[in-house]
Amino acid sequence: MATRKPPAAAWKPGQSGNPKGRPAGTGEVAKLRAAIAERVPELLAAMMARALDGDVGAARLLLERAIAPLKAAEQAQALSLPDGTLTEQGRAVLASVASGELAPGQGAALLGAIGTLARVAEIDELARRIEMLEEKNAKP
Repeated sequence: MATRKPPAAAWKPGQSGNPKGRPAGTGEVAKLRAAIAERVPELLAAMMARALDGDVGAARLLLERAIAPLKAAEQAQALSLPDGTLTEQGRAVLASVASGELAPGQGAALLGAIGTLARVAEIDELARRIEMLEEKNAKP
């Protein structure tokens, strides 16, 4: 079965089917944007006047567009964890959260870190065991 070749006049990938089509910026949206752009100083002055007269919505809109929103941040909290097992350390974190010494978000982050550490320790232990088995079963 022979494959069919496209005609020589077919468009190539990335080539427009109408290269002389409507020029960019002549559509209705572009006209609307251009009309608004001409009046931006007046619009800002009117919005500012409304905000200064007590319009909370106008003030909020101006502030949201002019100032980056503040992100909530928790204060760093010193915490001493026991030198015991990871389970004991996790219990210490939970006790600190329960007593109010540590914020819940910080406690959750610490528990996540302890869980990750547990997985890393498990991988290390498995690698150590595999090495010992390979040494034990190696043929001279």
